[in-house]
Amino acid sequence: MLDPRLLRSFVAIADTGSFTQAAERLNMTQSTISQQLARLEEAVGRGLIDRVARPVRATASGERLLGYARRILTLQQEAETMLGDSAGTASIRIGVPDDIVTGNMAQVFAGFTRQHREVRLDVVAGLSRELTRRYRAGEFDIVIVKEPSASSDHRASYPEAMAWFESAEAPESWPEPLPLVTFPPGGLYRDVMFERIERERHRWYIALSSSNLYNVIVAVEAGLGLSLLPVGTTIGRRVRPYTAFGAEPAMVVSIYSWEKGGLIAELVAAMSAVLGQRYSVPTPN
Repeated sequence: MLDPRLLRSFVAIADTGSFTQAAERLNMTQSTISQQLARLEEAVGRGLIDRVARPVRATASGERLLGYARRILTLQQEAETMLGDSAGTASIRIGVPDDIVTGNMAQVFAGFTRQHREVRLDVVAGLSRELTRRYRAGEFDIVIVKEPSASSDHRASYPEAMAWFESAEAPESWPEPLPLVTFPPGGLYRDVMFERIERERHRWYIALSSSNLYNVIVAVEAGLGLSLLPVGTTIGRRVRPYTAFGAEPAMVVSIYSWEKGGLIAELVAAMSAVLGQRYSVPTPN
């Protein structure tokens, strides 16, 4: 292996054409830089500098080595710079439902990483039940989930109004079996929908299933069927409440974290502020 210190001395001699100037550039004595060149020449088994020439210059072998030496030294500098920069060396793992990653929430994430360059945020979007399972298994540091009621260890929770919706151009009444637009098995809204429609003694079938809330809303807009949705997600969409089933109990949006202090707590506070603006005054824990 070629010692970068020896290569640096060799490049300095070749660049300046002088042992004296090379020594000055590297803050060494002339004898030290001469010794380092001699060690490099011994290692490669070739003479690298023509000491008789004035100014001194690289030999043919030295010319061949010079380009490689410069590249090695450049890579070394890049590696030292990279290792000296702590950006992205610490990870905070976050789980959130799809519709929580709004522009405001993304701004919180961006602002946090600008302020704390050493932190990398690993954000995963998914269904609340799966996010809860993974959080309890220790896979997330922070999680936001939707649930019927908050667990005792929540940091804050917010009520989320729910209602049944249909397309704004839907017929006055739907023939049975009723078409449903819903989430796949394991989705929280899906089970609530089935419980309600069974209670109302209606026949039904699934017209479309998607794990993405946006796709569900678009399908309802298009008239594919009925769905139970958070009221806040339907603002500005071409849907209307389906009043035949009446009101639905609110769910809650809860935020959890394992740590109560440090950077985790700072990020939880910022995320909670966004949720507070979107929903209502939180019930802190």
